[in-house]
Amino acid sequence: MQKRVSCLVLCLALFVALSAHAAAAESSVGVVVDGVTLPETTVTKVIDRNTYVSYWPVVCALYPDATVAWENGQSVARAEGLCLSVCPNARYIVANGRYLYVPDAVQTEGANILVPARVLAKALGAQVQWDQASSSVVFQKGTGPIQSGDTYYNGEDLYWLSRIISAESGNQPLSGKIAVGNVVLNRVANSKFPNTVKGVIFQKNQFTPASSGSINRTPNAESVIAAKLCLDGANTVGNSLYFVNPSVSPNSWACRNRTRVATIGAHAFFA
Repeated sequence: MQKRVSCLVLCLALFVALSAHAAAAESSVGVVVDGVTLPETTVTKVIDRNTYVSYWPVVCALYPDATVAWENGQSVARAEGLCLSVCPNARYIVANGRYLYVPDAVQTEGANILVPARVLAKALGAQVQWDQASSSVVFQKGTGPIQSGDTYYNGEDLYWLSRIISAESGNQPLSGKIAVGNVVLNRVANSKFPNTVKGVIFQKNQFTPASSGSINRTPNAESVIAAKLCLDGANTVGNSLYFVNPSVSPNSWACRNRTRVATIGAHAFFA
């Protein structure tokens, strides 16, 4: 019995030591902004090789006039030319009306809200790189905050992309909505298909909502968000050009002739 207790104590001590080591390794990531190292208390976290940083200290360092407030369940930072909304656990942040994808969601550590460094840099109009020598993420101020959504998003593309997403996947998870948008945009970029969003959607015998008329229904809110995320580079299915619902079309042409890339919700996607 005494031997078993000793073993348990030893295992517990080892667990605590390993946990402390992991925490130290995580917190050892430094954050440098315009050549100035932020305090060691600046929280960082690595998820799937992406370095998350506490967003507010970086905003303050790049925009000294910035203010922050808690509004409608999210942290909102404002500075000259910048309005940045960050909601804990959301899979995107919103900067000047631009929707930027966060695949592993906005994280929290105590009172700190963490965003992937590259996503945060894009929102703030900054450059970011990894400095191996100092194990730090290094931000460098750019010419100003991100361009506003009002001037960045093409109105016609957003109109049709949000409608096809809603018609085809309005009841699917956000990642599935993004995937449908990816298929449309991948086709636009492919010489075998029309070179506009509207042209791709209305190509003969391609999208049922285009022929049935359901394409004209007002899209739900998340489908509009998904369209903006796609137009800002979010991608959940790589270079997929086709998607089907296998339960509806188990022997479709795509299933028989194309490479399956992913299955998200009710849809299978093929390159």
